[in-house]
Amino acid sequence: MRDRTAVFVVFALNGAALGSWAPRTPALSERVNASPGVFGLALLGASVGMLIAASVSGRLIERHGARAVVAGSTIIACAALPMIGFSTSVVLLAGALFVLGASVGALDVAMNVAGVEVERRTGRVIMPILHAGFSFGALAGSVAAGFAASHQWSPGRHLTVAALSALVVLALVIVAVPGARPVHTEPVEKPRVPPIKRPVLWLLAAIALFSAIAEGASSDWSALLMTSVHGVGDGAAAFAYSGFALAMAFARLAGAWLQNRFGATRALAVGAGIAAAGLVLAALASLPVFGFVGFALAGAGLAAAFPIALSLAGASGKRADGTGGERELAFVTAIAYTGFLAGPPLIGGIAQVTSLSVSFLFVGLTAALIVPSAVAAARARKREEAVEPVAR
Repeated sequence: MRDRTAVFVVFALNGAALGSWAPRTPALSERVNASPGVFGLALLGASVGMLIAASVSGRLIERHGARAVVAGSTIIACAALPMIGFSTSVVLLAGALFVLGASVGALDVAMNVAGVEVERRTGRVIMPILHAGFSFGALAGSVAAGFAASHQWSPGRHLTVAALSALVVLALVIVAVPGARPVHTEPVEKPRVPPIKRPVLWLLAAIALFSAIAEGASSDWSALLMTSVHGVGDGAAAFAYSGFALAMAFARLAGAWLQNRFGATRALAVGAGIAAAGLVLAALASLPVFGFVGFALAGAGLAAAFPIALSLAGASGKRADGTGGERELAFVTAIAYTGFLAGPPLIGGIAQVTSLSVSFLFVGLTAALIVPSAVAAARARKREEAVEPVAR
């Protein structure tokens, strides 16, 4: 139970780190005196850092263990937060965001590896619950950011306090995080198939990618859809993503039960169907209230996609001695991050040549593609288990 709680807290810390700085973008933009276009380029630093770190973190975790990478990446993230808050130029801000993105990217893979290890120890599905911790952590971080902004705290002061608080929490839980330096007990290490050559991992990565595109679109474009298409005010429009995020967080609490009850493939398929229906409803609704309902349905439907895909990726890399899965998780995570990076600009491009409603129809179709991907991934897993001539 201690290790499960510790990993849940780490997930929450990761969410809180991202939720703390993102709401301060207006103050940060003013501090570095950047136009919206230039500031947007600076924000790419975080996405690029996350993508690069996720690509290489699997090898680090294999060598040093998930616990060490969790500790190191969290400490670096806590150092990056004040750097962001005190940045005085676009270049410094972009560099600080790159450091934060890289540390959070490594932490993302390491905490999921630790979560997979808890699943193996307990024999229970808990990954959706852990990802709920991330969602609630992001919510707590954003609420704290709103409090700081309303009390006229500068970004530097606010993010320094957030970083010190996170370090205290990390110190309290890190010893209970599983994933010390791995010791392989197999007498002879068999050759392993690289993740890039395994169809099942490409299919799981597709599930995570489609989910990331839909989540990124809902995060970045939901408010604009509600104002420009449904005619609601700016303040009310912000609740579209709030409903999406809250529905996702609470649905993740039930995700483990759903996966245990119906299996991973059915949970993914049903969730994707609900998400696609919600996004189409948000795009085509004649009344604004149905737009809010649509985004809530999308959040609930997408809740299980990312955690289940990562859980299955980790399981697919399990060795005979009970270790493994680090590279597989890193591979799937890195591809999923391309969805967060490329998804929002893609939606904007479609809206530019058509309309925002058409863009969200495309997002709904993207979410629906999780269904065939989940079915194909299940078949690919069965084929691997039936053959399995080479240890993974």
